[in-house]
Amino acid sequence: MTPSGVLTHIASHTQVYRFGKVAYDLRSRTHIMGILNVTPDSFSDGGKYFSQERAIAHALEMVEEGADIIDVGGESTRPKSASFGEGAEVVTAEEELRRVIPVIEALTKRVEVPISIDTHKSSVAVKALEAGAVIVNDISGFTFDPEMPEVVARHGASAVIMHIKGTPKTMQLNPTYKDLFGDIIAHFQSSLALGEQRGIAQMMIDPGIGFGKTQEHNLQLIAGLSRFAVLGYPVLVGPSRKTFIGNILNLPLAERLEGSLAAIVACVLNGAHVVRVHDVRAAKRAVLVADSIKRAEA
Repeated sequence: MTPSGVLTHIASHTQVYRFGKVAYDLRSRTHIMGILNVTPDSFSDGGKYFSQERAIAHALEMVEEGADIIDVGGESTRPKSASFGEGAEVVTAEEELRRVIPVIEALTKRVEVPISIDTHKSSVAVKALEAGAVIVNDISGFTFDPEMPEVVARHGASAVIMHIKGTPKTMQLNPTYKDLFGDIIAHFQSSLALGEQRGIAQMMIDPGIGFGKTQEHNLQLIAGLSRFAVLGYPVLVGPSRKTFIGNILNLPLAERLEGSLAAIVACVLNGAHVVRVHDVRAAKRAVLVADSIKRAEA
């Protein structure tokens, strides 16, 4: 399928998406994906919600605060860099499953909002979807595991296709692009084509803030987010607590809330349909204001 063919086909896709028991019109307002890291070493909250009890309690709290989706992850993607040292350790599929499946099973019994599994392993996605997840958030955009599109399609699930340059271990080691937006759009075209060929009905795209991007790349992507509209799919963005915010403010992770909210608002005003956040209550309030301004502008 040619790139032009991809664009022609997907431009007609609706943005009213059904996730399990709920349907969201992603054009009506910006939706909130709450981050639930069931890991000991995530960059922002490693270990804080590692126990099942604390993870479940935090997810319920995020739903109460206004999260539309809960994104459960069992493997950190903390990069190798000056800030994070050697980066996160790769975990086995078995360990990842041990961390996330009990949490997903418990949440699907207690909340109506859709559950997303943040994984690039098809074997983990299978078990998570069987446990009740309805979205697969793949940081590799189907490039790390060739079985992933088939797994998502077979279970009638949705997919978040993210862009990453390299791997979590290598992505921040001098990332360069010939054409930042052109290269990322080409990545999306290829991954979306794979998803379409397998029959995945609902996909979202994520430009991957901080995943193989310099400070300037991250700022350019947020400022130019509307350029991804050509692909015809909803755009999800995750700027929350990222290093580029800390660099601007010269502040540690614990003090990046205001900077995160500013970045989230910029994403909303520039075309994001979903924002992936740590601080749901604060983000929800900021998004409500940003959406109101955006509607007035239209």
